[in-house]
Amino acid sequence: MLRSEARIVTDRPGRYLAQLCRHFSHKITTEWTDERGFADFGFGTCTLLAEDGTLVLLAQGTDEPGLSRVEYVVGDHLERFAARDGLTARWSRPSPT
Repeated sequence: MLRSEARIVTDRPGRYLAQLCRHFSHKITTEWTDERGFADFGFGTCTLLAEDGTLVLLAQGTDEPGLSRVEYVVGDHLERFAARDGLTARWSRPSPT
């Protein structure tokens, strides 16, 4: 499984977590609470965490195209929902060991 992470500083991490999960739930399987969310896109997944002042996005995919697609879909939606706040997901991937 390939993984990547984005940490977005915001004073409303729970709001964006819920908004993303609620939006995705119209087409895919999602679940969420105030602090944690999960979205299964079929080609990959994303776990969302609302921490103090930070929205953490943890993407997973079985291959490079799947992971890249999760990053794009989640990042694009976040940027549209948070356009007023100017939020952007900058994904980082762990170095291969």
